[in-house]
Amino acid sequence: MLWAVLSGIALLIIIGLGFYAGKLLFLLKQQKAQQEATRNGRVKSISESIALIAKAMEQQQCELSEGVIRIVNLLNALPLVEPPNYKAQYPHIHSLFIEVSGFAILEARQKLTKVERRKQDLAREQIESEYESKVLAELPALQAYCETLV
Repeated sequence: MLWAVLSGIALLIIIGLGFYAGKLLFLLKQQKAQQEATRNGRVKSISESIALIAKAMEQQQCELSEGVIRIVNLLNALPLVEPPNYKAQYPHIHSLFIEVSGFAILEARQKLTKVERRKQDLAREQIESEYESKVLAELPALQAYCETLV
């Protein structure tokens, strides 16, 4: 009789724990699906921004240096499980980014004198002219890559 009572209690405990474990697994699955949906939304948003900037660069509505700075930062922000090597995929975009990333921006630029600002502008324009055709040639491939992410 005691064995029957203890077996019944043990069975109830096992059923309760099984139910609790199943509930936790269900909640974990929901959480993973929500995280995946959020990640996919972020990838879509970032890739659309990259494509828009690339299009603006092609149409000369955006300076090359400003565009590559934004594009490289957005590519690095893409939450991909295994991101490709963007430096190898888009070498001229990355090279231009490296060249212009040392220039003063925002508040640091405002603190420069007019002569220093003009000097930086001329240097940046010269660098942009050297890379212009190479960067513009990489933009269609970048836009096509962004379309595969969406």
